[in-house]
Amino acid sequence: MTRRKHTRRSFLHHALAGGVAAGTSYLALTRGLYAAQGGSIVIGHHCELTGGFSSWGYWHDKCAKKAVALINEGGGIAGRKVELATEDTESNPAVGARRLRSLIQRRGASFIVGSVHSGIMLASIPIATEYKTVYFSAGAATEATGSKGSRYSFRTGTDTYALAAAGAPWAFENLGKNWTMIFPDYAWGHSHYQEHKKLIEGKGGKVNAPIAVPLDAKDLLPYLAKIPEETEVLFSVFFGALSVAFYTQMKSMKLDEKMKQYSVIGTIEAISPAQIKGAAEGVYFLENFPRPLEYKDDAYHKAFIEAMEIDPVNAKEVFSDRVMAKTHAWQSWENMFVLKEAIETSGWKTKKDDPALIEALEGLEMSNSLAHPQGGKVLRAEDHSGMIDCYISRVENDRFRVKKRITREELTAKLPPRYDFTKAKL
Repeated sequence: MTRRKHTRRSFLHHALAGGVAAGTSYLALTRGLYAAQGGSIVIGHHCELTGGFSSWGYWHDKCAKKAVALINEGGGIAGRKVELATEDTESNPAVGARRLRSLIQRRGASFIVGSVHSGIMLASIPIATEYKTVYFSAGAATEATGSKGSRYSFRTGTDTYALAAAGAPWAFENLGKNWTMIFPDYAWGHSHYQEHKKLIEGKGGKVNAPIAVPLDAKDLLPYLAKIPEETEVLFSVFFGALSVAFYTQMKSMKLDEKMKQYSVIGTIEAISPAQIKGAAEGVYFLENFPRPLEYKDDAYHKAFIEAMEIDPVNAKEVFSDRVMAKTHAWQSWENMFVLKEAIETSGWKTKKDDPALIEALEGLEMSNSLAHPQGGKVLRAEDHSGMIDCYISRVENDRFRVKKRITREELTAKLPPRYDFTKAKL
């Protein structure tokens, strides 16, 4: 069998689908074989392949694998091949903690692209910090880059602090002043409640008693019955089967006819509105990455869609019924390129070089490109949080329609950092 010659031409032909090379300058394309010295760089992927978040984890896994393949075809990182080591968290914090130790201790991962499950993420950050290993969170609980964060914890996507700041002011002004919040009884839901409550009450609105639903609930009607009649905006945060139950049962009670429905996209992530037969019709969602291509219509977004093998309207996988968890999974793609840039910029070769790499990550600016198809962003130095564009969309005729874009500059202005991790010693 003839070994395939590794060239710039073959890489671009495979990866860029017709010439999207202009915005990918720091991919550092190389000719020839990987450098022999130094060996491979192992990046761990802490991923929900099974359990309650598996419909999201499938896409995180796919994004990570595609990104690593793209990087390796382009010559790797600083001439070294990337090895992706993946461990299934099983959507369980205890299992996730054990698997993280396995990634670091047994499989030799120098960096971790981490979990989207907030409970697992918060259980993992102390372990990663103990082992002095950079951990990229993908979940939204604020604590990961807040009260439970560290110099080793980063997140390129949004947290509940950012999501509330991006969407709640618009929803307050346009949808109503009296809010009721219903959410799952775990870290992600409670974090959303606390952050949104601060903003709504700060604007003079009323937030009714919270409604926390057990994760194993099948029948939501007893919880929906607690919603006060005077509610103008029903803010919901669920995932997976609980989302389907919420929308179908909310619709059966005709709550959508009595109050406006507002949520973050996690509530319908990896779910098509058509799959729940119109139950999400008219609901407003805050997104990080528009589901249809038309609302961020550029060559990088298009190339990313082609790499993910999804259609450009509904983000449905072309050979299955899976719908992409698009607002979250892009992080498992982009974080690979973030690490690539930080490693190459800092001159990282071994773990002893981690302090320089962390300093390279702090304040890292990323241009809209194939490496960063979600858009340009900055990884804020103080709290290690991604400042990104967000979008408010509405479901109309089973399709997402963007109504407003919140730029990263607008978001940054609303989000003063609460922590400064740069003051911590490495």
